[in-house]
Amino acid sequence: MHDELVLDTPVVRGFVAAVQAAIADSASPEAACDAIRPRFADLLADDGWLPEEYQAPVPESGMGGGIGQWLLYRADDGSLSLFSLVVPSGSATPVHDHLAWGLVGLYRGTQDEEVYAERDGGLELAERRELRPGDFYALIPPRDDIHRVRTTSPEASVSIHLLTNDTGCVWRHTFDPDSGAREPFRSGYVNVDCDDDDAAA
Repeated sequence: MHDELVLDTPVVRGFVAAVQAAIADSASPEAACDAIRPRFADLLADDGWLPEEYQAPVPESGMGGGIGQWLLYRADDGSLSLFSLVVPSGSATPVHDHLAWGLVGLYRGTQDEEVYAERDGGLELAERRELRPGDFYALIPPRDDIHRVRTTSPEASVSIHLLTNDTGCVWRHTFDPDSGAREPFRSGYVNVDCDDDDAAA
């Protein structure tokens, strides 16, 4: 088994190596996120490292709405992934969870984000925020792990996700924001396949 470096460039290699070192040297997810923040901010501020093909919507997307999830890197043991998520103008993701800690930031466009919390068997809107390029935040489940994003810019939004699972291929959940009902969900990646032997959780 080998790590899968789909976008094999010095920038991505250097970033992944720095992330792995930070995780190894950190005593908690919070500490690791704090250590990674400067490199993640640099990645979001760099206009040249992400090719246009990984910033493209996908009309036949399995996520619907033309949303494209493009894998850039994943660890062979599924412990880390880096990917871009492209949401066309006016489109929104379903309300969903991630089941992993890490950092999420906006690279292109603008978004509205709604963050939910599970309370009393249902969902409660905990926070609404506007995101602009360079903005990013930590996910530390269960805090802030359930959300929905909608693109508000005339062009598609592109966000960069660094999460501690193989996010596109693990079974996660979508939620009905009114009832709180959850359904198994696997987003997949546009550019790589998942192991179809996995069973829905």
